[in-house]
Amino acid sequence: MGCDGRVSGLLRRHLQPTLTYWSVFFSFGLCIAFLGPTLLDLRCQTHSSLPQISWVFFSQQLCLLLGSALGGVFKRTLAQSLWALFTSTLAISLVFVVIPFCRDVKVLASVMALAGLAMGCIDTVANMQLVRMYQKDSAFFLQVLHFFVGFGALLSPLIADPFLSEANCFPDNSTANATSRSHPFHTSRVLGQHHAGAQPWSNQTVPGLPTKEGAETRVSYAFWIMALINLPVPLAVLFLLSKERLLTCPQRKPLLLPADELALETRPPEKEDTSSLPPKFQLYPGHEDLFSCCQRRNFREAPCSFFAIHISAALVLFMTDGMTGAYSAFVYSYAVEKPLSVGHKTAGYLPSLFWGFITLGRLASIPISSRMRPATMVFVNVVGVVVTFLLLLIFSYNVIFLFAGTASLGLFLSSTFPSMLAYTEDILQYTGCATTVLVTGAGVGEMALQMLVGLIFQAQGSYSFLVCGVIFGCLAFAFYVLLLFFHRMHPGLSSVSTQDKPLGLENSECYQR
Repeated sequence: MGCDGRVSGLLRRHLQPTLTYWSVFFSFGLCIAFLGPTLLDLRCQTHSSLPQISWVFFSQQLCLLLGSALGGVFKRTLAQSLWALFTSTLAISLVFVVIPFCRDVKVLASVMALAGLAMGCIDTVANMQLVRMYQKDSAFFLQVLHFFVGFGALLSPLIADPFLSEANCFPDNSTANATSRSHPFHTSRVLGQHHAGAQPWSNQTVPGLPTKEGAETRVSYAFWIMALINLPVPLAVLFLLSKERLLTCPQRKPLLLPADELALETRPPEKEDTSSLPPKFQLYPGHEDLFSCCQRRNFREAPCSFFAIHISAALVLFMTDGMTGAYSAFVYSYAVEKPLSVGHKTAGYLPSLFWGFITLGRLASIPISSRMRPATMVFVNVVGVVVTFLLLLIFSYNVIFLFAGTASLGLFLSSTFPSMLAYTEDILQYTGCATTVLVTGAGVGEMALQMLVGLIFQAQGSYSFLVCGVIFGCLAFAFYVLLLFFHRMHPGLSSVSTQDKPLGLENSECYQR
């Protein structure tokens, strides 16, 4: 039947859990993209400056990283995984409901921290369950999984756009900006200047902050609509729990008689025997959480290339996922600033355009991933990102090219994560901790680069936004070259010929000649 027949057969066999994991990642995407276009309204709502509101991004990404690491604790059995996904997706709906009531930036940061924990748990558990379920055939299903991230991230800015404020609730700083436009790194401040003596978390009235009278927005309705749209996802997880008979505790061995208990008192303690339990309650071998990965004793005999592959692949995703998060978060702010001065409503379409082309790219990569090597896909993506940022830098005063470049970036960044995950797992023959390490590296990148770009954006002006993109893209390419070098050094290549088979499909039963 070939590859297509095998993939369709696997999908039919695991249809409901696969659809559930895909829908869970829709929740992830819905929650990851709304902060960028609603930034001005949330600043008005919380009466905060840009440095203050940047802590909201930081808290979300920091807790996303923590959730990714802690998610490994809940993926050891199917029951734990599904209950973790149900709790996380339900928490995301609750977060959307609560955001409009957050009138203080500290409260908003705390709520987004909860959302980050839920997203991190979803990221680790859903990726791991698909890799565990399909293993060498997981590349196709991972591409679809990350398509749903893009679909959710595309939808949330579109929902928010009709409710964004037309007028700016911040004082006009055009005079201050006009004096500094002659230098490429002009000192125009994004969304208003903040007072030099303002404390990071203070909500006092300072120049550049909205007044309480002007802080009313209609964006609350957008968040409540997102909460309703997301609600079917935890219900789908609950339905899968019911189908797998996981809504009740598993029946273990019957209680021992007193005589048996007395006889066992002299025996040394033994590990709990789970072999008699159904598979859904048994521990899954391999693919451990981050803490367990760091404690594995057999790493002592692993070659240096084993660790180098993990690290270099994680660094590539550190850069690419960090660029995705930073661009989505700040492209709206970049567009409304000088020299472009795009209108608020028009600029609100930029995050939707970005995530729309990420969605389109992930949709296109589904058939491409079965015909092209994952290594080649990552190479094309990284080079495309660097070239696009260079062109954006050259044509930085062109609004039309900003939209074209945003679409191009979304297209090239779309399939980087699933392709890198499939590539790295295949190199290591599914024996390492690649999924956990890569998810953690991507989470650290989104947290660190968003915060870094926000600080540089505030200090150096809007032009630095594109310079950061070029630097991050070049670093991603350098780390990818290192990954290829360590791949060549890895001993696993000695037993596998890669001359005639696409990399990533060498050991797959899909690949036939």
